[in-house]
Amino acid sequence: MKIKRFFAADMRQAIRKVREEQGPDAVILSNRKVDGGVEIVSAVDYDEALINKALHESATNPPDQPRPATTTARPAARTEAEVPAAARPAPAASGSPRAGIQWAQDPALVAMKEEIRELRGLLEHQLAHLAWGDMNHNRPQQLEVLRRLHALGMKPAMALHLAERVSHGSDPEQAWRAALGLFAQSLPVTNDDILERGGMVALVGATGVGKTTTVAKLAARFALRHGQKRVALVTTDGYRIGAHEQLLTYGKILGVPVQVASDHDQLAQTLKGLMDKHLVLIDTAGMSQRDLRLTEQFSTLAHTGLPIRSYLVMSATAQPAVQEETVRAFRGVSLDGCILTKVDETASLGGALSVISEQQLPLAYVADGQRVPEDMQPARPHVLVNKAAEMLVTDWFPGDAVLAERFGGVMANAHV
Repeated sequence: MKIKRFFAADMRQAIRKVREEQGPDAVILSNRKVDGGVEIVSAVDYDEALINKALHESATNPPDQPRPATTTARPAARTEAEVPAAARPAPAASGSPRAGIQWAQDPALVAMKEEIRELRGLLEHQLAHLAWGDMNHNRPQQLEVLRRLHALGMKPAMALHLAERVSHGSDPEQAWRAALGLFAQSLPVTNDDILERGGMVALVGATGVGKTTTVAKLAARFALRHGQKRVALVTTDGYRIGAHEQLLTYGKILGVPVQVASDHDQLAQTLKGLMDKHLVLIDTAGMSQRDLRLTEQFSTLAHTGLPIRSYLVMSATAQPAVQEETVRAFRGVSLDGCILTKVDETASLGGALSVISEQQLPLAYVADGQRVPEDMQPARPHVLVNKAAEMLVTDWFPGDAVLAERFGGVMANAHV
């Protein structure tokens, strides 16, 4: 172990000396104020046990108090091998205060960290406004595109990606239409997959997003296209009061059979008895993305031993952050696509479409009302993006200061 003492006018200079002479791996053993500055004791190649012993001795015999004088000669120290095992001190427990070195937070270092944090925030703020001002001066058409994409509900990173890909022409409207076209191309769709392929399809999602109504719409459309005898409905919702009755009512109106399965064994038996059906729609219990029972629902679908395709039902009225969290939570069931509901109730459609694009979750259908089966259509990217643009309210555009904070930082970091 190499221990050295450093003197300097202030803490910064002292730490700089330590780093220059002993390197970044040096450990500060102690620091104190002295006449003319500060004193630091640091070490490299240190032995933690020896340092703990030294710290303990220094705490027992402070430097200001002299050690008691001894008149008798002390015997020579014996090695650890010569000391009987019973006479050796027991090792300190891992939870004891002396089990590891407890380094104190020096006020000067804490103040220095806080100052650096404030300087970094100020620098990022200045760079964000500089980057935004540069775009305002050199690329005004892209700035206008960013302004509209932000009002659409799109995240800054995705909006910047689209804005950078549009042409550098002088017409903002042309750049805006080009950005919408790129946005539509980024939306994955399934092209009426459920009604064309059939099979066993489970609808999953949070409470109140319209899963049962969507099941009824799909069943009605399939019955009109292929006949009532080729479709069946199954519900696993044993949590909500009256959940079974709602689906049974839809089944009676549509003239299709409805069965109830409470666990994965019963679900497997029920589905095996419906193998002659071209389409079997499974209505699952609605659960929050933070519900601990989600794993139980995933297990129910996964342990049937049958090829079940799962589609996430999302409400267009939910916040984009909630939609993104929901997609991540329900990924545990291996999603094949999603269905967007309550499009007629939302004030902004861009946020939901942005989440679908970023998560690359194929969109199957869009529901825009309660009527069965009229208010549901296969997903068409360009139609949806145009609808989102029509909902855009230009009077709600935020000011340049807000946009600079949200976009300028992303632009500045992209060029660092």
